[in-house]
Amino acid sequence: MNSGNRQILTAAPAERVSFWKNGKNLLFLSVILLISFMVYIPSLQNGFVNWDDQVNIYANPYITDISGWESFFENVKGIFTTHVAGNYNPLSILSFAFEKMLYGLDSPEWLHLDNIILHLICVLLVFRITLALGLKLIPAAFCALLFGIQPMRVESVAWITERKDVLFGAFYLFALYYYIKSIKLSFRKRYSLIILLSFILALLSKIQAVAFPLSMLLVDYYFGRKLRMKLLYEKWLYFSLSLVTGIAGIYFLRIDGGIGNNNLFPFIKRIFIGSYSYIVYMIKSIVPYRLVPVYPYPAEMDWVYYASMIPVICIFGLTYYFFLKRKKVLVFGLFFFTFNIMFLLQILGAGQGFISDRFTYIAYLGLFFIYAYGVQWVLEKYENFDKLIYLTALIILGVFGYINFEQNKVWKNGETLWSYVLKYYPSTSVAWANRANFYEEAGRIDEALYDYNKAIILKPNNSRLYQSRANLYLNSDYPDKFKLALRDYTKAIQFSPGTIEYLVGRGVTYFNLNMFDNSLQDLKAAERQDPANHEIYFYRSRIYFNRGQYADAQQDLEKYLGMNPYNPSMWSNLGMVARLNKQYANSLEAFNRAIQMNPNELDYYYKRSITYYEMGDIQQARNDLNFLKARGFKDINPAYERMIKQK
Repeated sequence: MNSGNRQILTAAPAERVSFWKNGKNLLFLSVILLISFMVYIPSLQNGFVNWDDQVNIYANPYITDISGWESFFENVKGIFTTHVAGNYNPLSILSFAFEKMLYGLDSPEWLHLDNIILHLICVLLVFRITLALGLKLIPAAFCALLFGIQPMRVESVAWITERKDVLFGAFYLFALYYYIKSIKLSFRKRYSLIILLSFILALLSKIQAVAFPLSMLLVDYYFGRKLRMKLLYEKWLYFSLSLVTGIAGIYFLRIDGGIGNNNLFPFIKRIFIGSYSYIVYMIKSIVPYRLVPVYPYPAEMDWVYYASMIPVICIFGLTYYFFLKRKKVLVFGLFFFTFNIMFLLQILGAGQGFISDRFTYIAYLGLFFIYAYGVQWVLEKYENFDKLIYLTALIILGVFGYINFEQNKVWKNGETLWSYVLKYYPSTSVAWANRANFYEEAGRIDEALYDYNKAIILKPNNSRLYQSRANLYLNSDYPDKFKLALRDYTKAIQFSPGTIEYLVGRGVTYFNLNMFDNSLQDLKAAERQDPANHEIYFYRSRIYFNRGQYADAQQDLEKYLGMNPYNPSMWSNLGMVARLNKQYANSLEAFNRAIQMNPNELDYYYKRSITYYEMGDIQQARNDLNFLKARGFKDINPAYERMIKQK
C-alpha cells in the first residue's frame, strides 16, 4: 500500500487540467448527480413531519409571520439573535424564511427539493475533494456515489429540519476543498478568505462544523506538512471560532434542557455509550441496518456496551500503527471520521436518542475515502479481477440505492415516521406521543387517544403527556371532556408544579366548567410565575368579561395587546370592552386597529358603528351601517337599524 500512497499524493490526471474542461470528469459527475437525485425522488412526495419541523418551520413565528420583504428583513434580526430548541443554526432558519417568501408553506415539496439540491452540491464537492486527494476517476466516483446514496444519508436529506446538515455540509466541504487546493498551490492568499468565510457560514448552519480545524490539520498531515506548533498557531482563528461556537451551543442546549436530560447513566458509563455508538456508526457505513429516526437509550447497559471499548482501542492502536508505517490514507480517513463524529457520541447526553444517522453526514467521508482507495488499490494490484471489482461495486451501490429509495418513504408524514419507529421500538413513549399528535391534528381522535394512553402507560410520570391528552379532550366531542381534561391537567401539575402552560390550561378548563374562582386562582398563579405570558391575559379577560368586570377585562386586554399587538380579534374585544366602560375614544381606536389588520371582517365595522352611535356621531354610525348593507352583512339588529333611521 506504500506504492499506492506515493501515487495518491500525485495529482490525478483529471486534476492536471481544469476540472470543467475534462470530458470524462463531466460525464462521471453527471452520472453521479443523476443517480444521487433519483434515489431521493420519493422525498418530493413527502410533507412536513411533527418532529422539530414545527418549531423550526411551520410554527416558528420568525417564519410564519413573514408576509412580504419588509417583514422578512424585520425577522432576520430575530433569527440571528435567538436559538430554536437549544440549537443555534440561524443560516438554516434563514433559508426557511427565504423559502416562505418564495413558495409559502403549503408546498413542502419545494423545501425537499432544495434539500436535495444542497446534497447534490455536497456530492459534487466530495468528487472534487477525492480527486484533489489523489484518487483516480473511477474510485473517486465510487466515493462520491457512496456519499450520495448510502442509506445513512436519508435522514439528513429527506427531513426538512435537517437542512442544517446539507447546508453546513456544503460550506464545510467547500472550505475543505479550497484548503486542499491552497496547500497544493502553495497557499495562495486569495483562498484564505474563501476558506474562512465558508467556515463561518458552516458554523452558522450547524454547530457540528466546529471540527473543521481538526480536518485542516489532517489535510496538513496528508500532504506532508510536519506536525508542529506552527500548524496550530496558523489556525488560531479557526480554533477560536470553534471554541466560542461550541461553548455557545452547549449553553443553549443546557438552558433549553437539551443537555443532561437523559440521566439514566453516570458519566463514566456514558463513555461506553460513546464507544458503542462509535462502533455502530462504523458498522453501518458498510451494513446500514435498522435505519430508525430515534434510537432510544437502553433501560440497562449490558455487556455489549462495555465490550465495545475493545474494538475502539484496537482501532486507535491500528491507526497508530498505520501512522508509524506512513499509511497516510488510512490515518487520514480514520481520523477524519473520528474528529467529525466524536462531538456527537452523546457522552454529555443531548437529545432523545443516543445514535442518529444524520450525525454521520460529514464524518463518513473519511470512511468512504478509505473504501474508495481500497477499490483503487485492488484494481492496481489485481488487474485481472477488474470486472469482478466493478460488478461488486455496482451491486453494493445498487443495494444502497434501493434501500435509500425506500427509506425516503418513511419520512412521508408523522404517521409513517412514528409507525416505523414503533415497529422496532414499541416501548418508546415519544413515538406513541408524536404519532398521537399527528392523529389529533388529522382529526383521528380515537387513534390519537389510544396512542396517548399507550405513551402514558410507558411514562406514567411524564407531565407533558397528561397535558397533551388534556388538550385532546378539550378539542374533541367526548362526553365529560372538560372533566377529563381537568383530571389530566391536575395530574400534569402534580408532576410539574408551577408549569405555566399547565396552570393556564387548567384555568381555561375551569372556565369552561363555569368554575370561575378556580380559574382565576390558576391564572393568577401563572401570572406570578411569568407575567410576560400573554395567554394568561387572553383567558382572564374572558372571565372578567363574563362576570361583568369590564374594567378588569380591559386592563388584561391592554396587557395582552402590549405583548401581542397583531391580533385583530383581540383589538375588537378591547373596542367592545372600552365601549362598555364608556371610553369611546379608546373603543374607536381599537376597532380602527382591528379593521386595519383585517378589513374583510365585517363584524368589526358593525361594532364600530355602535361605538359611533353611543358617542353621538350618528353620521359615521350610519356610514358603517350602509357599508355593511352594501356588502350583504346579515347580522344587523333590526332594532338598531330603526334607531339609526330615526336619528
